[in-house]
Amino acid sequence: MTEAQLVRRISRGDTAAFDELYRRSAPWLTARLRRRCADDEMIAEVLQETYMAVWRAAGSFADSMRGEEAGGWLWTIAARRLVDAFRVRGRHRALPPAAATPDLVPSVEDEVVDAAVGGDLGAALDRLAPELHQVLTAMVLDGLTVRETAVLLSIPEGTVKTRARRARLDMRKALS
Repeated sequence: MTEAQLVRRISRGDTAAFDELYRRSAPWLTARLRRRCADDEMIAEVLQETYMAVWRAAGSFADSMRGEEAGGWLWTIAARRLVDAFRVRGRHRALPPAAATPDLVPSVEDEVVDAAVGGDLGAALDRLAPELHQVLTAMVLDGLTVRETAVLLSIPEGTVKTRARRARLDMRKALS
């Protein structure tokens, strides 16, 4: 059964379909969240809120679903819930260190992106400064807004805009 079929069944209140979607998607969603947040408690809260939102919004998503995968929809919900969690906790204490800092071993997500974005584009992305790459990944690949990216990366919105512009200029120069 495809994810689209599962979401349609969830929209009709099918708990078995919900359990199956969770079983299929929770591991990779957790891994993606860990790349952006080192706080396991926050990740657990974000996952719970994400799947509660899935249960409530499955009907509206099922009606507009064109493809067979729900991964993009799930990630959008989770990423926005993570930004909200950072925003709430950020005012009261220091933010947990973002796991998006460079690792010694590339993540599975980085390997998938590298495989999908190859050639000149992949080489241009690899040459971006890490801070520019983070902003570009958050805004383009994850589809976050400037405000959400700022919260996620713990930087001012103006800095996000500046880095996004620099990243676009660097990419344009590298690809011309």
